[in-house]
Amino acid sequence: MPQQLAIIVLVDVGNALESGTLDGNTYLFDNMKLQGSTNQGTGELVTAINGSYWLDGSQASEQVLNWLPYSLGSIPPTVPRGYTAERARQTDQQALADLDALSVKPPATDTEAAAELGRIKRTVGTRIKTTRRTRGRLSGQKILDVTGQVVTDENTGAHSYPAPVITDVFGAAVDEKIMYPAEYGSPDLVTDGWYWSATVDTSRPGTYAYSMRIQLHRLVQEGGEALWQPVNLTCQSDIKVTSAPRRNAFTKAGVGMLPIPPSPPRP
Repeated sequence: MPQQLAIIVLVDVGNALESGTLDGNTYLFDNMKLQGSTNQGTGELVTAINGSYWLDGSQASEQVLNWLPYSLGSIPPTVPRGYTAERARQTDQQALADLDALSVKPPATDTEAAAELGRIKRTVGTRIKTTRRTRGRLSGQKILDVTGQVVTDENTGAHSYPAPVITDVFGAAVDEKIMYPAEYGSPDLVTDGWYWSATVDTSRPGTYAYSMRIQLHRLVQEGGEALWQPVNLTCQSDIKVTSAPRRNAFTKAGVGMLPIPPSPPRP
């Protein structure tokens, strides 16, 4: 069975949007640090791909990579998938309750009534317009901060960004048929049901570069409405395919063959 490797793609979305580049705003990690990966936590990660081989040197199995994009300055990805929609519903219900209370016990003056209506309008927040490109996971949202609270002034308040989305994996490693990437559906709600994965041909050792196209979202105002504007940027990383033997961590048998117990005698 192929070994599964995970690569975390952590993006500082706010700075990336402001500077217009992922360079210096992307931090890559994988779970192969003890097996040869270098430059962990930087944008120059080199992922170690240690192939598996039969005793005669032929390839025993390919390697599988899985990319998981996350963002700095956003609501943690571990909260339930429908959290933002639920928060929007809760603020709508609270606003209706406040209006009901206001109608039952109206303020003494028009000035006080106007002030109370203004407060309710601010606390209800701003719903983000759904477009053809943001239909689906970004539908029905309001502008929230990283703590999940409604942003009462979208012009000055810091807001949470949608998680980055990988839309393509390409580059030399793909062109040279070392890496075969594809997007797959998944029941994992943290990845929003989709993730990018690739099978790696480990029969040709060497260092190969690849690029990821990542879609971020910028909050803009158009026609008096707030909406998420997609912004596509790219970043690069490398894989290093080796055929060197590795120490077995389970049996501590060193770099030799796995200790295989003798088969019991047949009855």
